[in-house]
Amino acid sequence: MDRFAGIRAFTRVVEAGGFAAAAREMNLSRSVVNKAVINLEQELGIQLLRRSTRQVTPTDTGMAFYDRCRQILGDLDDAVSSVTSLQGEPTGNLRVNAPMSFGTHHLSRVMAEYMALYPKVHVELVLNDRVVDPIEEGFDVTLRIGTPQVTTSLVTRELVVARRVLCASPDYLQRWGEPSKPAELNAHRCLHYGYLSSGSKWRLRGPEGEQSYTINCVMWANNAEPLRDAAINHQGIAMLPTFIAGEALQSGQLRTLLDDHPPSDITLSALYPRHRHLSTKVRLLIDLLSERFKAHPYWDWVQ
Repeated sequence: MDRFAGIRAFTRVVEAGGFAAAAREMNLSRSVVNKAVINLEQELGIQLLRRSTRQVTPTDTGMAFYDRCRQILGDLDDAVSSVTSLQGEPTGNLRVNAPMSFGTHHLSRVMAEYMALYPKVHVELVLNDRVVDPIEEGFDVTLRIGTPQVTTSLVTRELVVARRVLCASPDYLQRWGEPSKPAELNAHRCLHYGYLSSGSKWRLRGPEGEQSYTINCVMWANNAEPLRDAAINHQGIAMLPTFIAGEALQSGQLRTLLDDHPPSDITLSALYPRHRHLSTKVRLLIDLLSERFKAHPYWDWVQ
């Protein structure tokens, strides 16, 4: 392998966390990838990676070198994409990050459609529920729910505003009664998105604006799906986005509550690095997402 191939192998080892995983992603043998990185280190006269029986991690110098290589490889991929776009069909790798539940239930079908439309683009989709820095972690585009932190290094494009609702099962309401005002939530079993340390308050809108209300929280979770499932199984009242609760609301498994005091809406946005031009493959994905998740998304449920 030449120097360029060694650099690409090195960056994939860092991103994949090891030689075996990088080799699988590159469709090469582990020995070939290992030799490419060793040759690169010998050429540079610098140790780039710390190797142990358990893990492979970059040295301080290796991490600095990785940051520069990742930017250069990203720019190169963009250059290839921009040239091939003149031929009318995008190519190359596309790394996408998204929240777990949204990615599983909604983004996955759009990505399948995207791949059918543009088969020469190779997609890597990573789902998790933490705040990801697309530049630091090498993503072409990141989907984020909530208000993104304003930064000069990222471009933010709003895709859709999603509603949130308070909801519970009919059986729960029959047993515990239905709250008629937000203050009564403290007498109910509430299912809260967040951690125990995040407190037990919900912010709801009303005639006097948005206010915080203390709730009696019986369950905390850092993913909305367990909260939805607990609500469906009559365990309490949950605050959920309609892209999580929509099907259960439509089927009657859940009912909305306190509709005159709704939670604030949340925004789904696409973020991508500002230092790169918007490549054709990224632009086409964002355009497709905007079309599929437009002002009145299919998952929304209106009473």
